[in-house]
Amino acid sequence: MDDTIGIALLLIGVVMFIIELAHPGALLLIPATILIVGAVLYLLIPDVLLDSIWGPLAIIFAALLATGVTILWYRWLAGTHPPMATTSGGLVGEEAIVISPVVPHTMRGKVRVRSEVWSAKSSQPIAAGTRVRVVSGEGVSVTVEPITTEARP
Repeated sequence: MDDTIGIALLLIGVVMFIIELAHPGALLLIPATILIVGAVLYLLIPDVLLDSIWGPLAIIFAALLATGVTILWYRWLAGTHPPMATTSGGLVGEEAIVISPVVPHTMRGKVRVRSEVWSAKSSQPIAAGTRVRVVSGEGVSVTVEPITTEARP
């Protein structure tokens, strides 16, 4: 019976950890880590945790340590990237790649700017895979033009 609580905490922590790995961003990694560490402590030293003043202090210390380590791990896993643009006007001057052919004077084309996909229009046809520059933005679309490389003298 003494191990029941520790095993239950361990199982809950492992399930939360698996959910976090399957759906990153659910913010379950920190509580999962705390539950797993608490379960291991409970399984290893149940008398200290239940019968002394040091038990709650050990759990608090372990929880803080687990939280700190988990936050550092999260930062390493997540990496950093520039913030996503919220308006097409903020993309003017950015380079993009055409991922769906741009048809003149329509918004059928698609371009990837940074990590975002935007509807694109142009006054000329542009094939998929072409590098383009955003010259203007309006609403949910951007106007692009192919990037030309000028020969150097």
